Amino acid sequence: MATSKLQRRTRIRKRIRKIVSGTPERPRLSVYRSNKAIYAQLIDDLNGKTIVGVSSVNELKDASGNKVDQSRELGKMLAEKALAANIETCSFDRGGYLYHGRVKALAEGAREGGLKF
Repeated sequence: MATSKLQRRTRIRKRIRKIVSGTPERPRLSVYRSNKAIYAQLIDDLNGKTIVGVSSVNELKDASGNKVDQSRELGKMLAEKALAANIETCSFDRGGYLYHGRVKALAEGAREGGLKF
């Protein structure tokens, strides 16, 4: 049976979430990618709270460059906010997306900004 793109992503996402969980000391870096924007947040799953969140819609309103470049900048902004909140490490949750393109650029930008995962 052929599955849709959304069904495939949901199945992969559930498989990842069985393993990856966030704590206050080591939150989960969750990524959501839409056609126009990309969103990232650090989540404490034990308390059900978002610690830090960024999106290309709010942070990069008048940004230049393509979406991959914007994702890298967004990752750096996320790392900057996380370090300000005394968070140095996190676990990466790619949300069922392939580690490629914008998702990879966001992760690399966060690493460049000083976040470890």
